[in-house]
Amino acid sequence: MEQIANIFVKSIFVENMIFAYFLGMCSYLAVSKTVKTASGLGLAVIFVLLITLPVNYLLDRYVLAPGALAWINPQWAGTDLSFLSFILFIAVIAAMVQLVEMVVEKFAPALYNSLGIFLPLIAVNCAILGASLFMQERDYRNIQEVITFALGSGIGWYLAIVSIAAIREKLSYSNIPAPMRGLGIAFIITGLMGIAFMSFMGIQI
Repeated sequence: MEQIANIFVKSIFVENMIFAYFLGMCSYLAVSKTVKTASGLGLAVIFVLLITLPVNYLLDRYVLAPGALAWINPQWAGTDLSFLSFILFIAVIAAMVQLVEMVVEKFAPALYNSLGIFLPLIAVNCAILGASLFMQERDYRNIQEVITFALGSGIGWYLAIVSIAAIREKLSYSNIPAPMRGLGIAFIITGLMGIAFMSFMGIQI
């Protein structure tokens, strides 16, 4: 249980996808103009992570890893399909994003229209693929740890994009010098928030 809590807290604060690794910055900056759209995209990212990471974990453990095919036939114990990790991970992510896109278009057309091209672009959001590759690299022991990591990473990304959206909404009433308006001030705030999140690196669980 302690290990699960450790993974959850670290993935939200210490190893935040935006502020620690700067993954998923294109969607983060483009869709963070209002809290409503940012929240919708953040929830979509959480959903995609919660589905794709366990599927990719099982795919890696029972198909791609060196010797993973031994459960099918002991003669295949020497088979290594890890070179297919990127293409198969992306295929799973693209399929799940397509599912999310259809659901959002059906039940929340206003949100679908406000997100625009950035909803299908979750498929190439480097935060999603990065989480799958981190999962593979860190060699989590079971699927519970993978689901915890997926949930924590999604919540961390959600907090990041909703926070910057709330700040940018307030900044619309501020007297910002013309050259810094828009993405300029957003980059500066993101850098400051990244520095602030560095304080969490001292957390010991």
